[in-house]
Amino acid sequence: MKKKLKIISWNVNGIRAVIRKDAFLPFVQKSEPDILCVQETKATKGQAEIDLPEYEEIWNSAQKKGYAGTAIFTKIKPLSIIYDIQGTKSERFADTFGNTLTEGRVITAEFEKFYLVTVYTPNSKCDLERLKYRHEVWDPEFLSFIKKLEETKPVIFCGDLNAAHKEIDLARPKDNKKNAGFTAQEREGIDKIVSAGFVDTFRHFFPEKTGVYSWWSNFRQARERNVGWRIDYFFVSEKLKKNLVSAEIHDKIMGSDHCPVEIVIEI
Repeated sequence: MKKKLKIISWNVNGIRAVIRKDAFLPFVQKSEPDILCVQETKATKGQAEIDLPEYEEIWNSAQKKGYAGTAIFTKIKPLSIIYDIQGTKSERFADTFGNTLTEGRVITAEFEKFYLVTVYTPNSKCDLERLKYRHEVWDPEFLSFIKKLEETKPVIFCGDLNAAHKEIDLARPKDNKKNAGFTAQEREGIDKIVSAGFVDTFRHFFPEKTGVYSWWSNFRQARERNVGWRIDYFFVSEKLKKNLVSAEIHDKIMGSDHCPVEIVIEI
């Protein structure tokens, strides 16, 4: 028998900070997701007081304190957990900035009928110093990883991809074509995800909708003026497209420079 699942993803930009702002628990308690995926936790399990007894907590924290990290809070017990990107030598992920496999950027939870992957994609940096690494290492390795998972069962993946896909996905595309988050190389990475058969759930429901974003700069009152970017996503395997019920961007939820994104799927 199929059941509707609500899954939410949120880059909290520091889980302790968003808790101090009294933004995290009220949102979770009101929205009641079956599964919540969090990026950029900047903490380890136990560093933040999180009173959510109905959820199992799964953390992947960076070796560097107060940096990056992901977590999953789930009411449904996973069959298995995979940390980071498996199947490739660790040294391939090292560059002058460090090794992204030590930064807690990926968690995969296996459930009966699907894999759920949450990801916090490395930023290409303001001067694009990490663009080549992202384009030639991270993006293809991550795609290869989720395609390998898909050989066993369908995949749902979500998180901060640190890139807007199309011009419709940011307020000022012409001004940002050479800036981190909207370069041709980063957009190509998302093109390849789509070409591999993964469905952008928000665009599935709202193919032409404009002015809906998930991240805003902290400068020049960008959020108040809605000068934003849609860089937080849910993608699903093509075979799950028919199971999608809804997709939503909670752009009124405060507490982080990102807002939560959501899907409901019947599975």
